[in-house]
Amino acid sequence: MSPAQLLIALNTMLRKDMVRIFRIWPQTLLPSMVTSVLYFLVFGTVLGSKIGAVGGVPYMAFVVPGLVMLAVVTNAFSNVATSFFQSKFFVRSIDEILVSPMPAWLMLLGFIAGGVMRGVLVGLLVLLVSFCFALPGMPHPMFVLLFLLLSATLFALGGLINGIYAKSFDGISIVPTFVITPLVYLGGVFYSVHALPAWAQAITYANPLFYLVNGFRYGLLGYSDVNIVVCVAVLLAMLTVMVGAAWWQLKHGFGLKQ
Repeated sequence: MSPAQLLIALNTMLRKDMVRIFRIWPQTLLPSMVTSVLYFLVFGTVLGSKIGAVGGVPYMAFVVPGLVMLAVVTNAFSNVATSFFQSKFFVRSIDEILVSPMPAWLMLLGFIAGGVMRGVLVGLLVLLVSFCFALPGMPHPMFVLLFLLLSATLFALGGLINGIYAKSFDGISIVPTFVITPLVYLGGVFYSVHALPAWAQAITYANPLFYLVNGFRYGLLGYSDVNIVVCVAVLLAMLTVMVGAAWWQLKHGFGLKQ
């Protein structure tokens, strides 16, 4: 395929997803904003006045990065998983894509692009909502952008892999509900890891989402419970594994070709 044809193919796949996202915006964009407002009111306003500051950061501002990251990863994951599942079992458009001359890397990019866009967009909307409750200084905007984009990409890839394996809608709702959300909540969204006993700290350090939350918190607030270099290294390592796994599955049609 020529560069122009590659661009047309990518634009077509992305446009399909974006039209769906904005057409049903009360389902794709609004829920995370409403949920975040409730979290800010309950955990920030009510509990924040009692807790005070964490690491010199006001508690209301402390919880902002975790809530933004929760919105980013869940929306990026669910968008790709749902879209891919529908293409595979209902619309059957996956068949046309697999027999097209598109290379595997372009299919991969096309499938996750919509999830990345939705994750980043919802994350920015939640961040805007947070400005009504707290005003983060954002001392490291490049890290904010890095963790926003790469975290959305990472979980869009996860959504793609989940969509490939899923055999029903229950299969694409289990992971966000029972895996992603608990890992984010237990990744230091509402507390500092230093406030935990030693055994709980060890478990938290084994949680990969702990590093995503703290990396984003460092960019937004200049505070992190762990070295930012470690956060970036963990994010890049997970991203490398997920890219390789998703590309291999598309390349060989694993779980797709009947």
